[in-house]
Amino acid sequence: MFGIGEYVLHQKTGHIGKVIGYGHEILNGVYTTTLKVLVDYAETSGKRGVVEEDLYSAWVKWIRF
Repeated sequence: MFGIGEYVLHQKTGHIGKVIGYGHEILNGVYTTTLKVLVDYAETSGKRGVVEEDLYSAWVKWIRF
């Protein structure tokens, strides 16, 4: 699980941001974990500062250089 403050990359959208919280969603009767991410870089829209919530499995750890 990612910790609060860690940077993550969304595998489909390319958005990069900092984990600011967790959530939950019920999909097909299954309780799933979501991440709340403050987007620093949005490849497609260019919008920053947007809080995005998506399934935990859609994100991977991103290491800043």
